[in-house]
Amino acid sequence: MRCMELLFGSWRIRNYRPEDLEALLRHAGNRNVSIHLRDRFPYPYTREAGVAWLGLVAEQQPTTDFAIATEAELIGGIGLELGSDVERGSAEVGYWLGEPFWGDGIATAALRTFSAWAFEQFDLVRLQACVFGSNLASARVLEKCNFTFEGRLRRAVVKEGRRMDMLLYGLLRG
Repeated sequence: MRCMELLFGSWRIRNYRPEDLEALLRHAGNRNVSIHLRDRFPYPYTREAGVAWLGLVAEQQPTTDFAIATEAELIGGIGLELGSDVERGSAEVGYWLGEPFWGDGIATAALRTFSAWAFEQFDLVRLQACVFGSNLASARVLEKCNFTFEGRLRRAVVKEGRRMDMLLYGLLRG
C-alpha cells in the first residue's frame, strides 16, 4: 500500500491506520452520521465492522479510501469508487465526517483537496456524488466544491424503511 497524505489547513487526508480503530468506532457509531450514508456503512458500527474495514482498505489496490484526520486522530473518511467498463473514466466520491466536526468547513476543504488529487492520480474525466435528498448540508458541500447538480432521482433509495430522493452531482476535469 502506497502511503498518501494531503494536508489542508489543520487537517489531513491520509491512509487508514490500525490505531484508527477507536476513533472510527466513536465517530462512525453515531446514528446522525450513518443516517446519511449507504447501508454498507453499518449502524450500529461494531468493532467487527471497524476491524473488517481497516483490513479491507489495507489491501486495496489501488488505495481509494482514506481517513480524514487531525494530527491526533481520525475524524472521518473519504474515498472513490472507480468506474469500470463504459464508466471507466468516472468515479463516485463519498465522504463522511464525525458529528463534532460538522459546520467547520472541513468536509468542503477535504472534498476540494481530494477531488484535485483524484483527477491527478487517476485517468478520470468525471467525479460524481449522490446524496440523499434530505442531506442538504452535503449537497451544499458539493456545490461549494463546484460540483454541478445534475438531477433528482425521485424515490430512488430506501434508508431505514423510508423512501427518499437521491440527488446527483458531477464535476468534470478542468
